[in-house]
Amino acid sequence: MSEHPHDHTPVSDACEAAPGYYEIMETAVRELLIDKQLVGAGEVRRQIEVLDSRSPALGAKLVARAWMDPGFRDRLIADGRKSCEEFGISFYDDTELIVLENTDRVHNLIVCTLCSCYPRPVLGLPPDWYKLKPYRARAVKEPRRLLAEFGTIIPDDVEVRVSDSTAMVRYLVLPQRPLGSEAMSEEQLASLVTRDAMIGVVIPSVTKMTEGPQ
Repeated sequence: MSEHPHDHTPVSDACEAAPGYYEIMETAVRELLIDKQLVGAGEVRRQIEVLDSRSPALGAKLVARAWMDPGFRDRLIADGRKSCEEFGISFYDDTELIVLENTDRVHNLIVCTLCSCYPRPVLGLPPDWYKLKPYRARAVKEPRRLLAEFGTIIPDDVEVRVSDSTAMVRYLVLPQRPLGSEAMSEEQLASLVTRDAMIGVVIPSVTKMTEGPQ
């Protein structure tokens, strides 16, 4: 029996293995920058390593320190980037970080209506839903209904304030410290703070932590 060169890979597997549009564009741009000697391959690797090292745990520690230290909280709100650097979180780009504090009168929600600009130095990569058009549109048009779908009900007398990130300005929500957390250590407080709380779609709760995963 003669051999034949046909590919027997299932169509579904072949589709899954094929690179997507953004992956192709990223590879093309990276190779072009390296070819033009605008950046080196080593620099690209270092930037990827830095990005991979960032996660919401950094932002959670930042929030916990602000809850514990009023002076640090004031500095964080006055100059988010400078306070992050004081805390030991370096920035690898030229973006400004504005920290928005939730209060009894205002609840902050973060979105990027044009793309998916996000405070990556303190939160790492954005969740997939943050980048989707339905979230980006509804966050502006119907924020209360959107929040309700995350399980977050905002009272009518509390203003929902939506802030739109840009290429140069990123936002981070400083949630209110939960009731019942008064005796907690800074490390315990950080465990209450999730990525979604720092975007503004959920509210930290001591009860949720004690209940554990569902």
